[in-house]
Amino acid sequence: MIGLPAGTRIWLAAGVTDMRCGFNGLAAKVETALADDPFSGHVFVFRGRRGNVVKVLWSTGDGLCLLAKRLEHGYFIWPKASSGKVHLTQAQLSMLLEGINWKQPDRTWTPLSVL
Repeated sequence: MIGLPAGTRIWLAAGVTDMRCGFNGLAAKVETALADDPFSGHVFVFRGRRGNVVKVLWSTGDGLCLLAKRLEHGYFIWPKASSGKVHLTQAQLSMLLEGINWKQPDRTWTPLSVL
């Protein structure tokens, strides 16, 4: 996980997002659906329909960063709301990106063997 500056807020975009969106599409969604500024320095997290892909949009002051993660097994835990945004802590974001239930820490998939 990349260390975020103090005061950085992390927002989950409730509902599902078209994962074909890139920088411009996700920035537009932040402005319209979330009513926020994509260049505020806050982190915005979006999930695809199947639940195994997330994209993270973050402005560093000199540009936008777009990070993507796909889980090979399991899925990302997401709020039940279909619109709006949900605030997370950095610890909750770390758990989310590992496929751990950040609401009640528990892995969504258990490894079958150790390599």
